[in-house]
Amino acid sequence: MIEVDLSTTIADVTFDGYIMNASGPKCTTFQELEAIGNSQSSAIVTKSCTKEFREGNVEPRYADLPHGSIQSMGLPNLGYQAYIDMIPDLKKFNKPVIVSVSGLSLADNLEMVKAFQNTDADMIEVNFSCPNIQGKPQVAYDFEQTENALKQLRAICDKPMGIKLAPYFDMSHTTAVANIIKQYPVEFITTINSLGNTLVIDPITEAPVIKPKGGFGGLCGEYVKPVGLANVRAFRELLPESTKVIGVGGINTGTDAFEYLLAGADAVQIATTFEQQGTPAFARIETELKQLMQSKGYTKLDDAKGKLKQL
Repeated sequence: MIEVDLSTTIADVTFDGYIMNASGPKCTTFQELEAIGNSQSSAIVTKSCTKEFREGNVEPRYADLPHGSIQSMGLPNLGYQAYIDMIPDLKKFNKPVIVSVSGLSLADNLEMVKAFQNTDADMIEVNFSCPNIQGKPQVAYDFEQTENALKQLRAICDKPMGIKLAPYFDMSHTTAVANIIKQYPVEFITTINSLGNTLVIDPITEAPVIKPKGGFGGLCGEYVKPVGLANVRAFRELLPESTKVIGVGGINTGTDAFEYLLAGADAVQIATTFEQQGTPAFARIETELKQLMQSKGYTKLDDAKGKLKQL
């Protein structure tokens, strides 16, 4: 049986595998991050942090669905200083540590990114796309705000930096964002975040399945995979090769991961499947991906990456 090498490189940082956790589920406390460190995840990605500790939105704020989940968590996290304090212990797992920041203002993000400059974190992911904070617009849908934020963040950040993007549904929007990114280059983008402001109703109770925002929340899982694949493909075609693309959305099997590879993703992140199945999901999906690639005679990611065939 041929060996398959799933290692990948983003901003000169080497990842032993193609699959890692997404910022969101089960990555808030040190115990949760330690479990990721001990898993087959190729990196440790922290919860998106704010300046101060946040409880998050009221319960119930998460619900499993037949093909995914809906949630409105509201950024529950320990505050960025707690994650700074964890980094030395997280580095002991000998895999890249990616810190995710999601300030409630640009000033917050600038402060946190500056602080993480003086740590051993390998990469910084700035979340432009949290859809579940009441009264706070998503930066990713305001292109003037996106450009201003990226210009100021890029000026102060020496570490490899990326941005987590909202899902886009119009190619003109994708093109506009790509043009901004090319002006203020980032080392990677993470796409997509959940589909914001969706509504799931329980016909038995005649009420929404989650409480915050009257039941409106982010849709995740298999439901969003076609949108995730489309965004990965579009940005891969629009951005220079130096900007890597991390794909997220509905990855539950090795076949799902392979589809993201064909679309051009340099790595993928797992959210809902990790939430529902725990750390064994990383090893399972990796094994399935390797088996699929072996069946096709592929020995490395570049054999298939971005090579989606046209009809």
